[in-house]
Amino acid sequence: MGATFASTLLGFAREVVSARYYGTRWEMDTFLAAATIPTILFGVFNGALVSALVPTFSEYLAHRKEDEAWRLASTTVNILAIVVTSCAIVGFFTARWYVPVIAHGFPAPQMGVAIKMTRWLMPSIVAVSLSGVLSAMLNAYHRFRSAALVGVAVNIVTIACVVLLNHGMGIYALVVGTALGLTAQMLVQLPAFLSIGKYRPIIDLHHPGLKKIWVLLGPINVGSAAGQLALFFDRFFASTLAPGYIAGMNYATKLVNFPQQIFAAAIATVIFPLLAAQFARENRRGVARSVVTGLRLVNFITIPSACALAVLAHPLVQALFERGTFQAGATDLTAGLLPYAAFGLVALGANVVLTRCCFACRETLWPVTISVLTVVLNVLLSLVWLPGLGARGLLLANSTSQTVQAVLLLMLTARLVSGIDWGALVLSIWKIVVCSLAMLAALHWIGALGVTPEATLASRAWFLFGQIAIGGTVFIAFARMLDVEELDLAWHTIVAKFERNLVSPPENREAPIA
Repeated sequence: MGATFASTLLGFAREVVSARYYGTRWEMDTFLAAATIPTILFGVFNGALVSALVPTFSEYLAHRKEDEAWRLASTTVNILAIVVTSCAIVGFFTARWYVPVIAHGFPAPQMGVAIKMTRWLMPSIVAVSLSGVLSAMLNAYHRFRSAALVGVAVNIVTIACVVLLNHGMGIYALVVGTALGLTAQMLVQLPAFLSIGKYRPIIDLHHPGLKKIWVLLGPINVGSAAGQLALFFDRFFASTLAPGYIAGMNYATKLVNFPQQIFAAAIATVIFPLLAAQFARENRRGVARSVVTGLRLVNFITIPSACALAVLAHPLVQALFERGTFQAGATDLTAGLLPYAAFGLVALGANVVLTRCCFACRETLWPVTISVLTVVLNVLLSLVWLPGLGARGLLLANSTSQTVQAVLLLMLTARLVSGIDWGALVLSIWKIVVCSLAMLAALHWIGALGVTPEATLASRAWFLFGQIAIGGTVFIAFARMLDVEELDLAWHTIVAKFERNLVSPPENREAPIA
């Protein structure tokens, strides 16, 4: 979680640097549109493959068949390298046909820039896809540190390229930095991966595990593709809006993803191999406990975060981004979009845990079906809300469809895993909502005072820090009064991670979020 926190902070620094140099200008819109297809290809191949590989790999490890597990993993990595390299080559030469479909609202000169950027980014899908599989292997061995540091690598390289090359290359400095950064995130994991000493340059097409992966991979691939289609339609619809809205949506989404990446994604990363191992040992009660614990911790972070993001939208965007090319107009645009994106934060965090639980339990058909239904709902809501709400309608459609997906996945998880403690989960949510409402009251009171910070970074940052500190203090105080167990659980989890020389008995291997 600490490594993820550092990666996310650097990710924010990358967004701040991008905002400083490119703001919400058409060049930034163009870059985001150009990154759509590489992002979709990565999501389809890597996201699906990891979700199918980890349960099968964990099953071999749980039955002490380590050599077989790594023969399967080596085969998978090598096949993936061949497939994504082929896709990168095809994508490079066919960009002039598919980019106009994504950015159909762009004028001709901007379309040419988008095609060129896409070609520059396309080779990076090889490195980023392999990086995801390496992370999965390391996580299965409970080696989370190197995998969590991939964000540090990509963000440092991207920031350095933008700062050093922007004067001569303009927006292409961001393109080059992104491509090199995605390659760096694979390289940073190689030492830890190779230190395990089990990888082999082989392709065993007769390995029985490949059949298991293939059975899982088909439905998951459909689900991953459905999830990536949401990004496609966001860019497709947003390309018809005025310049700046694609960039504004991106900045708003990145702010919402900040708590999700630090906590929800970190919890899910730790919990996925744990759930897969528990299911492989037929420990259904352990799976139920882990899922409930994961959801309670995610809710403890995301519910107050969503409230704070909505209330503090303008001072937050102003303090983080308003400088250089990113001026007051860009601040108003992004801050106006942020509450609509924040609405889906709770569901976004819950979906990460619930989806991984389903895949760990070898259930693929229903999560995929739910993903497809979610995308269909997202597109329909976008069509309804786009004419009247514009970009706000697109973000609201995303948030609403994610909430529906979370409800359906929770129902599915309850069917897969018997023994869900509904009482504890509902009581936890009620207490957290009460604490969040108290925090909202405090933040509204501060806003009603009419205090305006000076137009300097230090003044704005200090004012924002004060608001967050007061709101956080009120939230924690009410959490203490209502005896919110997640407060102590989160604290003890963090403390345990930093304790040294502690013996971990075998039975503690299945402790939730250990």
